[in-house]
Amino acid sequence: CFSGKSGGRALSAVGFIANRKSPEKRKGDFKSMFENYKVYETTLAGRPLKLETGMMAQLANAAVMATYGETKVLCTVTASAKPREGVDFFPLSVDYEEKMYSVGRLPGSFTRREGRASEKAILASRCIDRPIRPLFPKDMRNDCSVVATVMSVDPDCSPEVAAAIGVS
Repeated sequence: CFSGKSGGRALSAVGFIANRKSPEKRKGDFKSMFENYKVYETTLAGRPLKLETGMMAQLANAAVMATYGETKVLCTVTASAKPREGVDFFPLSVDYEEKMYSVGRLPGSFTRREGRASEKAILASRCIDRPIRPLFPKDMRNDCSVVATVMSVDPDCSPEVAAAIGVS
């Protein structure tokens, strides 16, 4: 238990939790903290598709949490402020990241860390890259990075589909 002195009164983890605002008082804070929060919902192939924006990864230029069934994918886009000099193409990089924790497995034994991307992840990155490239202006030369991170996987709902919809 953490305890210390701050401003003449004792601090502890239990005291901190007891002094927090009640959920009724926090409802107004949620809207003021996340004033750009928006939710878009529809169904796709009989399963719910939900796109949430404005709450996660606020330092990115754009971020969307795409939920398809029980599959969740965090899609973020960042771009440089200035165009790259001496480049006559659009420098876009697309990364599709599948982590072992998203399917409920933890790497053990010899391979403790997750190494390079699998072939499936590389193909998913390419399948996301091709349709979104025409959405950018033809004369854009800023470095742009698109990252789709799989947070959780439902075996019935493809995370590649959720990532492609979330990124676009």
